[in-house]
Amino acid sequence: MAEKGINKVVLAYSGGLDTSVALSWLRETYGCKVIAFIADIGQNEPLDRLKDKALATGAQKVYIEDLREEFVREYVFPAFRANAIYEGNYLLGTALARPLIAKRQIEIAKREKADAVSHGATGKGNDQVRFELSYMALNPDIKIIVPWREWNFKSRTSLIKYAKKKGIPLSVTQDKPYSIDRNLLHVSFEGGILENPWTEPPEDMFKITVSPEDAPDKSVYMEIKFENGDPVALNGRKMSPAELLSSLNKIAGRHGLGRVDMVENRYVGIKSRGVYETPGGTVWRIAHKAVESITMDREVMHIRDSLIPKYSELIYYGYWFSPEMQLMQKIMDEAQVNVWGTARLKLYKGNCIVVGRRSHRSLYHRDLATFEEDEVYRHKDAEGFIRLNALRLKIQTKLKEAM
Repeated sequence: MAEKGINKVVLAYSGGLDTSVALSWLRETYGCKVIAFIADIGQNEPLDRLKDKALATGAQKVYIEDLREEFVREYVFPAFRANAIYEGNYLLGTALARPLIAKRQIEIAKREKADAVSHGATGKGNDQVRFELSYMALNPDIKIIVPWREWNFKSRTSLIKYAKKKGIPLSVTQDKPYSIDRNLLHVSFEGGILENPWTEPPEDMFKITVSPEDAPDKSVYMEIKFENGDPVALNGRKMSPAELLSSLNKIAGRHGLGRVDMVENRYVGIKSRGVYETPGGTVWRIAHKAVESITMDREVMHIRDSLIPKYSELIYYGYWFSPEMQLMQKIMDEAQVNVWGTARLKLYKGNCIVVGRRSHRSLYHRDLATFEEDEVYRHKDAEGFIRLNALRLKIQTKLKEAM
């Protein structure tokens, strides 16, 4: 039953099937004004057309805000400083965008004196958690309306029927009903024909990458420069965060990098298949690790690496604004203070190969690493080192022999 006292709602609006129906449904169910918020985070759509669509569907007002630089600088950068990756494959493109959208929604709700915020995420997915944990962390008193947990629609097929009845234009069809989410970091696909994990994704589905088979026959070299763990220049040219990621996407996508097809574990306990394109992020992470390899202390790196699964899980589950996330980010950032340098990469038909790395803060010393004659490292010192480290192993064996 509709909650009383809801006069104005700020809806995170993408113009897709779920939010298009949600906008109409909110007005019908609550008799309230709906403000549509469209965050430009690099989805590469004509957003003015989305504004017209929202207004035609009944929105009282539409906010369109360019958040591309903020998205990359304040959300992608911190995550990639930590080499975040979920279950070994997913570079968290959607998960990183949700807290930013939610944060801006709360700010707009305050400005507009709105009673509630809303989103179009389903009751089975991760996004509902990411949005709502962020809402509650930023404004504990805000009311939250979740259409998918209230309306009588049981499937996207029923949403399509409703939209057609209401004259809401849609890009999704019953023949090709997979869901697409796009931003500057990635494109994700799920649902519909992809729900069978044995079915290969159709080639015409992909948006920003070519198949490795169709990539150029000639390799390309690139150099990425890092400062404090963040990329600041590509091939010697300094760029803004969003510009740099966009450039990486174009180059890496052209050479067939960044496709991932995985079955992942959602926070709600369901296994779900996701297909992702993250060309720029894939190259970025490889380059970052290459610079780390010569600039990070061994023990700092190993401790940091042990924290990556938990850090990534926090992002995936939606705890961006939690105290534990703040603590983890401080640790990750502290580990990056010496990560300055440049990685040189070769891209070829879906492969990204590190071919060089250099830094004025390098901990790599050729005089120590060389297999040639040197006067720095005394080989005889290794004998005592090995004996001391083997002591507990010898004691353990002797104990077993005595039993």
